[in-house]
Amino acid sequence: MAVTLSPKTTATAVWDGVMEMTKSAQSKGTDPLIWADQLSSSLMSAGISVPSTEFAELLVSHICWSNNVPIAWKFLEKALALRLVPPMLVLALLSNSVIPSRRSQPGAYRLYLELLRRLVFPLASEVKGPQYHKIMKSIDDALHLSQRFGILSSEPRIILVEFIFMMVWKLLDASLDDEGLLELVPEKNFTSPIKSHGMEIDDHNIGAKKTDCNDRLYKNNTTIAIEIIGELYQNKVTLRILYLARRNMPIHWGSFIYNLRLLSAKSISLRNSKDITREALLQLTSDDHALVSRGCKTLSLQQFHAIMASGSLVSSAGPSHNASHSAIWLPIDLFLEDIMEGTVIATTSAAETLTGLLKAHQAITQASWHDAFLGLWIAALRLVQREEGAVDGPIPRIDTCLCVLLCIPTLAIVNIVDEEESALIEENEHGKMHMQSETQVFGNCRKSLVSSLQQLGDFEALLTPPSSVTSLANQAAAKAMFFFSGLGVGSGYLDGVSLNDMPVTCSGDLRHLIVEACIARQLLDTSVYLWPGYAKGHTNQLSHPIAGQMPGWSSLMKGSPLTPPMVQALVSTPASSLAEIEKLYGIATHGSDDEKISAATILCRASLTRGWNVQEHTGIFIIKLLSPPVPPDYSGTESHLLACAPLLNVLLMGISPIDCVQIFSLHGLVPHLAGVLMPICEVFGSCSPTVSWTLPAGEHLSPLAVFSNAFTLLLKLWRFDHPPFENVGDITPVGSQLTPEFLLLARNSQLASCGNSLEAHKKRKRIFRECDLSSAGPVFLDSFPKLKFWYKQHQACIASTLSDLKPGTSVYQIFDALLNMMSRKMNRGGQGVTSSTSGSSNSSGSVTEDCTHRLKVPAWDIMEAVPFALDAAMTACAHGRLSPRELTTGLKDLADFLPASMVTIVSYLSAETTRGLWKPASMNGTDWPSPAANLSMVEKNINKMLAATGVDVPSLFAGGTSSATLPLPLAALVSLTITYKVDRITEPLLNLAGPALNTLGACCAWPCMPIIVALWTQKAKRWTDFLIFSASRTIFHHNNYAVVQLLRVCFQSTLSLNSPSVVTNSGGVGNLLGHGFGSHCSGGIAPVAPGILYLRVHRNVRNLLFMTEEIVSLLMHSVKDILTTGIPIEKIKRPKSGTIVRYGEVSLSAAMTRIKVAASLGASLVWITGGLNLVQTLIKETLPSWFISVHRSNVDSEGMIGMLKGYSLAYFTISSGAFAWGVDSASSASKKRPVILKAHLEFMARAVDGKISLGCNEATWRAYVSSFVCLMVSCTPKWVREVDVEVLRSLSRGLRKWDEEELALALLEIGGVGAMGAAAEFIIESSDVI
Repeated sequence: MAVTLSPKTTATAVWDGVMEMTKSAQSKGTDPLIWADQLSSSLMSAGISVPSTEFAELLVSHICWSNNVPIAWKFLEKALALRLVPPMLVLALLSNSVIPSRRSQPGAYRLYLELLRRLVFPLASEVKGPQYHKIMKSIDDALHLSQRFGILSSEPRIILVEFIFMMVWKLLDASLDDEGLLELVPEKNFTSPIKSHGMEIDDHNIGAKKTDCNDRLYKNNTTIAIEIIGELYQNKVTLRILYLARRNMPIHWGSFIYNLRLLSAKSISLRNSKDITREALLQLTSDDHALVSRGCKTLSLQQFHAIMASGSLVSSAGPSHNASHSAIWLPIDLFLEDIMEGTVIATTSAAETLTGLLKAHQAITQASWHDAFLGLWIAALRLVQREEGAVDGPIPRIDTCLCVLLCIPTLAIVNIVDEEESALIEENEHGKMHMQSETQVFGNCRKSLVSSLQQLGDFEALLTPPSSVTSLANQAAAKAMFFFSGLGVGSGYLDGVSLNDMPVTCSGDLRHLIVEACIARQLLDTSVYLWPGYAKGHTNQLSHPIAGQMPGWSSLMKGSPLTPPMVQALVSTPASSLAEIEKLYGIATHGSDDEKISAATILCRASLTRGWNVQEHTGIFIIKLLSPPVPPDYSGTESHLLACAPLLNVLLMGISPIDCVQIFSLHGLVPHLAGVLMPICEVFGSCSPTVSWTLPAGEHLSPLAVFSNAFTLLLKLWRFDHPPFENVGDITPVGSQLTPEFLLLARNSQLASCGNSLEAHKKRKRIFRECDLSSAGPVFLDSFPKLKFWYKQHQACIASTLSDLKPGTSVYQIFDALLNMMSRKMNRGGQGVTSSTSGSSNSSGSVTEDCTHRLKVPAWDIMEAVPFALDAAMTACAHGRLSPRELTTGLKDLADFLPASMVTIVSYLSAETTRGLWKPASMNGTDWPSPAANLSMVEKNINKMLAATGVDVPSLFAGGTSSATLPLPLAALVSLTITYKVDRITEPLLNLAGPALNTLGACCAWPCMPIIVALWTQKAKRWTDFLIFSASRTIFHHNNYAVVQLLRVCFQSTLSLNSPSVVTNSGGVGNLLGHGFGSHCSGGIAPVAPGILYLRVHRNVRNLLFMTEEIVSLLMHSVKDILTTGIPIEKIKRPKSGTIVRYGEVSLSAAMTRIKVAASLGASLVWITGGLNLVQTLIKETLPSWFISVHRSNVDSEGMIGMLKGYSLAYFTISSGAFAWGVDSASSASKKRPVILKAHLEFMARAVDGKISLGCNEATWRAYVSSFVCLMVSCTPKWVREVDVEVLRSLSRGLRKWDEEELALALLEIGGVGAMGAAAEFIIESSDVI
């Protein structure tokens, strides 16, 4: 008879009544179905909904262990069948009680295993059932999942993943314990309690037979538990949920897999199982099984996987290295060539950028690290090869080029190898796989580096060293032979050895230098000398001592003093180890005055320019020497820097050449260099010129000289000469943002990130040692009031014309003296110079003496008056009171008196040129120099060069040569520059004016640039080809159509679209970048490789958004051209069977390779042209606008062509983002990635959902979305984890509407812990059929 419960009865009374009814039914042997019906009625009448978590807890507590009888288990089974209790909660509660008691209660454990086998699979009904949140909360409370897995989330779907994982893990640990293997597990308490309670032998109810039966049951249970683990892995739902645990709980998963492999290796029960074998269990739990077993159901995803496989860019590059091979690492080639631009100063290390680029491209191409490193070395060697054939120019490039080969790639590889091996060490610290933690860990990347360098020897044509480093290559090769001789490579035997003393067969190449660089960075050891064919020669050739040795680095390390012969040797021989540089730095800081100057001289010569093994350390040591600390006993009122003037001046002069500045730029040291130059400028610019220092040779050093050297070097680090209009537009050209404030901000930011990052601290400790800069504090422009005042005046002069200068002020007195010095020849004629700005000059008599007396003031005071003197002189020239020749002479006199004034001369004349207020100057040979002798030749060769490259530009010079004019300020600037001799002494001043001339020539009306070039070709004939090439770049500033043509030629040459054959040996890097530019053919200018031309002109184009749109358009046209050139259309259409291609697969594979190259080229050009900002604008604005717009080409985009257009766009977009952001979070640029990526994915989700109308072809759009997600999942999974879960869920729902279920699930699976619940929900919803 049923017990009726009143709804008003308290909860305690209700459950007391339920248990009384259960006990009564149990004692009477009531049929479980009748009991369940009565119980259900009672619960309903009491207002208790089912399934009930409270009843589940009571019923399990009732059974364990006071009522462990068959009928009680039958009641539980019926309650589960009628869903009176939640199955997952029952399993969780039973696991806590039954598993620890499985030894004493083997029958209960068997029943638990059977329930687990039946109930853990069909999850859909329970997940969708009522009280789901309450049930999962109860499971979490029962198993303490959140605490055990460290995921503090109450989301029920995340708890579901943890629950499944815990259930499997409990079975695993119980099985290990049953076989005595749990003691072998390092961490034994994670899933406790697991240990089985002992059998109660003394129980009077248990006889000998019962004991034997329980033992057999106990052993059989272990086998069944292992089989259930295999069944859980074979079930699609639980497999995918376990895959979520693997992705999002790596530490716990590592422990779990260790236990599972231990079981597979040593379990006796597993060997006795008839249903599962050791090999099958290992296969089920392998890392690849989850991915393989998931499969790809949907046709389109199959297609894109096949397309990606058919057009793989990765192949085994051999010595032939044809176009398809060379195009694999095209972005690397373009990047390395772009950083060679001598006028561009970077604030970040090229090695860091290259690290991110290499990781990104390796991830996207899915290449091995062997192929990646080999491609990197080949790209760098091609750069050197191109430089060997380049024409002579004002900026030496060979040392920079060798830095890009021997230093930058090596540092990038160090970063990649360290990252992998640090991760392995960290994994070993958490994992169980290593038993010898003291053993050094070597990862696959290091092994791949070794194999890539071994294969690099096959590319002999690329390994010939430039003549300038042949001796160094030979010495590197000789090291291998010395290794065989037993002398050791560090014996100093090679110090000062001439080539004549070398063995005849000791012929080194660039691979020897690369290997030495890798050994110095501890990437390789001396075992590489044993590689077959590496050491050329015989050990008996080295049996005799080498004669003619000079003092060298080994002598210095042994304590020899810096004698003149020693200094001479070390100046020309680069240091090969950090210890040698540290030794020299110690001398420069603690030696005598003469020793300090000698050490500084050595540091700034070969060790800086060609010390590739220690180059960045040398740069840092120089920076530290430029910022000496205040001596502890210093008590003076003036700056302590004044006492260091001779040393500072040697350093400043030593690093003033532009190639040295480029080396600082490549290593990202420019912000730090600027930070130490500013105090020097501030101090010496404020010092009285009456102070001087006597140098060892007897010369006198003035504060003006030190200031000028420091100031001109500082001004090379930022684009001071650029006119204001350069920043017009939303996207500023890369590098144009450099200002003093920006440099200091970059410096302070680098120091802060370096000091706060533990990983960076470890890296610094390994790399920098004493040359660590992180101890320096932040620096701000306000700390330098004189410099700040000049900078504000400089900005005001650029922004507007000068205001009147009031007579009687100190500035006026200096201005008057400067003006008299500049116009002294005219003053001798008794004529004064007046201007509305300056008033009247009253100088007379001995002008020189008066000027000298009045100009004995600090440099900053003179710099303040220089703009006014320039304005007065220009005004006098414009009004005929000062002849052009006298103006030019006056400008040169001013620059000779104070070289730092060249900065103001350049900036003032640049600003006045852009204002357009001055009358044009006639370059007729009378007043101003005439370009007539060379102008027609220059114009002709410009047109010839562009036409040969493939750019058809109509004649821009239509007026003949009789009316050649330049704006007056520009005429003055170019006339000033050609008065200087082209030598090492005047190089710093010309390097200040050169970029300004290029900028002004580009922005002024045609033919200003040809006129400038014509004048300079008369001055430096050996630079003619270089200057004509520079002039040709001006076209692209004036003519957007020329830019489009150049971009089109870049695509056509790379893809060989002008060839009827699909697979040819043309195209690729060879066609795009060629061998640079130069006069390689008789009869004049050779064609410039289009890629080289683009990399030199893209900074002259202001409308970057226009260029991006054109690149997208050209990419789409290239896809169509690829598919319609050399491949019959019918051969690439999708067959009805669903396979990609039934015939013509070779053609499709070649076409896909070229499509990927086109997309990679487009992405590289966008990233190089506009950097991070342009890539983000592309993804956030340009591409959505393109998809929304209607295109005339839609008619030609049906079927396979439309699909491949979508795929190419996706590959292009992913590549662009990866180049700019990186594939991980290592770079600061990645911080902006989540916002842009979220916006783009939201656009995709809304468009897929039909909320945005699209104008593009539907096949293109569907292919783009599917391919973008597929590439993101497979190549950049870390991106997905940064995106909001709701965005991922929304896009996933859209993909499901397209029947892209596998892709939709993959997107959620890699979304991190936050998306784990959404992925679990997706898995459950997809299992409704179960």
